Amino acid sequence: MNRSKDPTKQRKKILTAPQHALKNLMSAHLSKELAEKYNRRSIPIRKGDTVRVLRGEFKGIQGKVINVDRKKMRVFIENVTRKKVDGSTVNVPVHVSKVMITQLNLEDEYRKTLLEGGREALTEWKRRE
Repeated sequence: MNRSKDPTKQRKKILTAPQHALKNLMSAHLSKELAEKYNRRSIPIRKGDTVRVLRGEFKGIQGKVINVDRKKMRVFIENVTRKKVDGSTVNVPVHVSKVMITQLNLEDEYRKTLLEGGREALTEWKRRE
């Protein structure tokens, strides 16, 4: 399969990719403690993860992920809001590359097994079911 380094083609590939393929592209860095614990640098972001904003207007704000928009590659975070003219507040989308995961949502057994044991543990987990 031919692969291109052309930036235009790379952008097109991301913009035309199916939603399920964007999951891995929406990975965020783990904090130092989590990276050491799970021996990995990044993981796909999910609703319920606690993140800290690293860049932009909301730098330093920490909160839970409320929603993940795969199409626009943005996440909505609890305390990242803007006031509208009519007085109501609206959540501001933040690009996934501008956040760092500080606490993982491990309610999902599949994700927990993948993080703690890697692929071998995952195949064993699938075999049990």
